[in-house]
Amino acid sequence: MPATSQPDPGRRRRTYRLLAAAATLATTGALAAALPADAHDAHHGKPLPSRYQDVQLLSFNDLHGNLEPPSGSSGRVTELQADGTTKTIDAGGVEYLATHLREARKNNAYSITAAGGDMVGASPLISGLFHDEPTIEALNKLDLDVTSVGNHEFDEGAKELARLQRGGCHPTAGCYTDKRFKGADFPYLAANVLSEKTGKPILAPYWVWKKKGVRIGFIGVTLEDTPGVVSADGVKGLKFKDEVKTINKYAKVLQSQGVQSIVALIHEGGQPASGAYNYNCDSPGAGDGISGPIVDIAKNISPSVDALVTGHTHAAYVCTIPDPAGNPRMVTSAASFGRLYTDTTLTYDRFTGDIARTSVKSANHVVTRTVAKAPDMTELISRWNTLAAPIGNRAIGYISADVPNTGTESPMGDLIADAQLAYGKGLDPETDLALMNPGGVRAGLTYAAKGSEGDGVVTYAEGFTVQPFSNTVNLQDFTGAQLIQILKEQVSGSNASAPKILQPSANLTYTLDLTKSGADRVVTDSIRLNGAAVDPSATYRIATNSFLAGGGDGFTTLGQGTGDLVGTDDLAALEQYLTANSSATSPITPPTANRITIVR
Repeated sequence: MPATSQPDPGRRRRTYRLLAAAATLATTGALAAALPADAHDAHHGKPLPSRYQDVQLLSFNDLHGNLEPPSGSSGRVTELQADGTTKTIDAGGVEYLATHLREARKNNAYSITAAGGDMVGASPLISGLFHDEPTIEALNKLDLDVTSVGNHEFDEGAKELARLQRGGCHPTAGCYTDKRFKGADFPYLAANVLSEKTGKPILAPYWVWKKKGVRIGFIGVTLEDTPGVVSADGVKGLKFKDEVKTINKYAKVLQSQGVQSIVALIHEGGQPASGAYNYNCDSPGAGDGISGPIVDIAKNISPSVDALVTGHTHAAYVCTIPDPAGNPRMVTSAASFGRLYTDTTLTYDRFTGDIARTSVKSANHVVTRTVAKAPDMTELISRWNTLAAPIGNRAIGYISADVPNTGTESPMGDLIADAQLAYGKGLDPETDLALMNPGGVRAGLTYAAKGSEGDGVVTYAEGFTVQPFSNTVNLQDFTGAQLIQILKEQVSGSNASAPKILQPSANLTYTLDLTKSGADRVVTDSIRLNGAAVDPSATYRIATNSFLAGGGDGFTTLGQGTGDLVGTDDLAALEQYLTANSSATSPITPPTANRITIVR
């Protein structure tokens, strides 16, 4: 969808300018003399709207195809109580999100709904199995007006993203129903994602919302480091540009078209000092209480941009961060998975066409499950679940207790690493160990049944939710020195400020000393494989997924392996492991996550 703009409504703009100039005149007669006939008639006949118009901006981010209420900790938010204690609230699910958004819009004639990217990708089976067509359909029903792209919009590449925008059947899977997929009713904005061939944005860089003379421009960008967190195939042929420079560029373009009110949709974020969704991160001062990439981005974006809707970190915050002129500017994020939405009031000044920044107010609201379900969303979920059921309900294994995806080293991550080592040994008996990236583990497994399968049964749908990326299991050779360097890259280089701790197979152990800094946090002398020290000059065969094998997540050394052997997809490897090592009478016991000794 191309970017849109509209010439200034000349007569109304002239009228408001004259009204502003005439506001200092002392008498009604002088005011009347200062106004042209059309404004005079409006003044005495149909009154002009008031100078200030409140515009409601509803926003959310990182939905990731979670149409059904997410389970476990992924389906809860933490609320800070007045007495300083906290409580958790079950939240999320588009049946409830739709109800909350529709209720919030009531009595708000000027209302916009925007999103901060990652609407799709890493999605549960109900959406991921159908290449996220169900989520686009749901977003259309939610009356989403505009969203930025996120890194996960590129999981299946630019061509698939273009199909989600424009519609049409999947090139290999075809049509899932007798109706042609129509695509998104809303524009995806990708201002900083350029085609290497043309040098131009692959989708619209900006979009303008208009109603009765009120115009607000939206610029959408994803994080510049998207190639570092997406498989190489997904970003092939694309260039990702600096977020700040891109937003400032298009802010000038919008202003040249007379659009003075601007909101940036940025798929990059920060981390507040508290995990509570209602934590006040503006106390004690502007910008205090939040850290991460969004802070520097916000401080350098042009003051002409009035508010920032962000995402990516799955955190919840409503903060003011000073712009380059030192003025506070609202920056928001609504956690993830549809558990929250943000309600922001933008006060539009009809005299200037700009937002009165000092009047901007914002708050995050919980998508509680105590409200009525939206019937159209219930129907949508039921319809797609009927199509998915024959595949999703199939049992692939058994567990004796929950396998959580929490902690620096998680039981779920360890289980996947064990599964990939077993699969690797089946391909090549010389395979020595396996490493799994934590970002590729999207959920844990719960012992309690989600349907009629019975407690402890792991279904294909549950496995898909854990590993939805369809990465392959790859085998590569590395020297012992390279293995040590890989482990150090978890806490150094691009991962120094936000470590990415690889989940190891059971035969690899070491100590992580968090009292130290950088690469020194990995205690080299503690690294053991099958109980023996790693020989820097020896060769070791390591199983990883294709994302890591391409050097993803800042693990450049993993991109330098030799002797590549590409196997099946990672979910199939997990299924094989669960099937071979568990039964209804002998379920798998969750790993104890004790392979990494952590010193704090």
